[in-house]
Amino acid sequence: MFNMNQAANKDPRRAYFALRINVFFFSTFIIFCVIIVRLAILQFVEGSTLTEKETNGLIKTVALSPIRGIIYDDTHTKLAYSTPIRSLFITLMEDYSLAKEDILIKKKKPLVRPAAFQLAKEMEQAFIKLDPKGEKLTQQNIIDAMDLEFLKGPGYQPRRIKTDLNPAEIAYFSEHKTAFPGIEIEIAEESLRHYNPETIAVQTVGYIKYFKSSKEIYSKIDAVQKVKGTQKNPGLTYTEDEIVGYDGIEFSFQDELRGENGYKEVSVNAQNMPIAVERVIPPKKGHDIYLTINKNVQLKAEQAITEQLQWLHTNMVPGKTHQNAITGYAVAMEVDTGKVIAMASMPDYNTNVWKSSGSKNISTEDYERIKNNYQNGTITPYSSGKSVNDLDSILLLGSTIKPLTVLIGLEEGLFKTTDTYIDQGVTYIGKEGHEQPIRNSSGHVIGAMRPSKAIKESSNVFMVDMIGKRLNKKYPGDEGVHVWDRYMKKFGLGVSTGVDLPNEYFGRLEYMNKEQAGSNLAALAYASFGQQGKYSTLQLAQYTTMLANEGKRMKPQLVNEIKEQDGTLVKKFKPVVLNEIKLDKRYWQEIKQGMNTTVSAFEGFPYDFARKTGTSEQKAKGKMRDNGIFIAYAPRDNPKLAIAVVVPEGGFGAQSAAPIARKIFDAYDQEYGLDGNPKKYTPITESTSLSVR
Repeated sequence: MFNMNQAANKDPRRAYFALRINVFFFSTFIIFCVIIVRLAILQFVEGSTLTEKETNGLIKTVALSPIRGIIYDDTHTKLAYSTPIRSLFITLMEDYSLAKEDILIKKKKPLVRPAAFQLAKEMEQAFIKLDPKGEKLTQQNIIDAMDLEFLKGPGYQPRRIKTDLNPAEIAYFSEHKTAFPGIEIEIAEESLRHYNPETIAVQTVGYIKYFKSSKEIYSKIDAVQKVKGTQKNPGLTYTEDEIVGYDGIEFSFQDELRGENGYKEVSVNAQNMPIAVERVIPPKKGHDIYLTINKNVQLKAEQAITEQLQWLHTNMVPGKTHQNAITGYAVAMEVDTGKVIAMASMPDYNTNVWKSSGSKNISTEDYERIKNNYQNGTITPYSSGKSVNDLDSILLLGSTIKPLTVLIGLEEGLFKTTDTYIDQGVTYIGKEGHEQPIRNSSGHVIGAMRPSKAIKESSNVFMVDMIGKRLNKKYPGDEGVHVWDRYMKKFGLGVSTGVDLPNEYFGRLEYMNKEQAGSNLAALAYASFGQQGKYSTLQLAQYTTMLANEGKRMKPQLVNEIKEQDGTLVKKFKPVVLNEIKLDKRYWQEIKQGMNTTVSAFEGFPYDFARKTGTSEQKAKGKMRDNGIFIAYAPRDNPKLAIAVVVPEGGFGAQSAAPIARKIFDAYDQEYGLDGNPKKYTPITESTSLSVR
């Protein structure tokens, strides 16, 4: 009985174990069946495609353009912005190049090139029908764009055929994608760059070009990227047909404005022809730049220069008109912050002539019209149109250097603020028997004077006798010239201003050329009254700012802040002091008292202000030419704004340059308030009376 019960207990366990074995083998059978079916699919259905991928193992990226950021002024007016457009691209799905030996399959490929020409002909006819008044694209234009020989790009790279399609073109090519065999048609979104039609600070804002025509200035950027390894991110790699900043803010803040390219990952075969799109990464929008430039002050500065040039053509200053005064430059810079409120280089031009679509950036006709005035004359010698007599925008400073000359004399202990000098209208330099006379303007004899009066009355002989000669005596050999040079550079003359713009010119230091000057004494003598150094208008404005804030060299600030396109703050810019020179408070008071020249253009101006007129004389085409220079800051005792104005061949600075500065001060007062309170009042705009230069 016991044995029978024991056997009965074993049978259920055996049955359960057998069931488990059967389930295991059945599951294994099912799994093997699935694997076999999947292998069959891979072998017979997807085999050819996978074989190509496995053979080549290549994934290529195709860039997708981002929307470039906006450039705003301080009033949040758009100065440069992009709008979306639709462009026609094609991707070659067949090799239309001339028949050649295929290395892989060792046989001749079929000659399919005539089909490409037929496609181009059909596209040409479609464009004529759909946009009869638009850009004329011939069959040859389209063939060139198709790049059948892969000279511009590999097969997987889409070819741009036409930009800025009209609605009819978009509808037609969207509906007829299959009508053009051997190519893949894509209507893609790009952007078109626009610039404010009021031409606001155009040389400061800059312009764009295609990357393929900008490689010389981006080669250094590309080298840095390679060192950092950033090319591993396809979104940071430049493409041939990408628009990039080429000058001004567009160039200096290229990385911020550009954003980041999106891209498609495309699998390709051995011939670099596309197989399939594997992945799409969307582009990232560029950041927006908010400038310190104020539209209203800037336009007033531009208008003031234009009107003053016209006035000089028809009014006697002094005793003659100035028909050759055809250019003018002005920079207005806040004393405490370094913010550049206006930067005018006139004449200017419409930046929209630089196209960000089509086959090239600018037409030959447009370039001929703007070639003399598309660069920023406030920072480079390449003026917005050279004068008739070949004077450019980097000029001698004339008497506007005299406040600094007096500061050097005081700091070097060459005289005191209480010393008196007798101005006899002329002094002499050179060896005995070979003396060369140096005179005041028009030979004026001023008489007894302190240093402040020497500035106010613009005494050349004071500067030569009290600073030039004494500095040369104190420092034998060429050391005196080097001492002078160190002071110049501490005040921003002969060095970079630090401005965030490309191509800044540092000046021409002619006092360093002993052979040209004749001697160290001659170099210092002529430099002391502004005849041995040529500088830009921005350098002159930065120097004026240092006179106003008593020794702090502020970086010219062109950007207030950077934001994402949704308004999120990315970066806020703060004032930057580049260097500081500390001098006795009495020295600053002396030159401030001396910057008090009578200037009729400022009659009725409601603020006490410091100013210095200048007339630099330069020889061009065999004759001496007078350039108008003017610097000023206001108010005198609590300065807010410093201004420098330069008018090549404009004559006396009091008549040619000062009226421009007056209008800029008035515009700033209305926008911000020279006393901190914005206001409206009627400025004095006409001034023709003669003033001391």
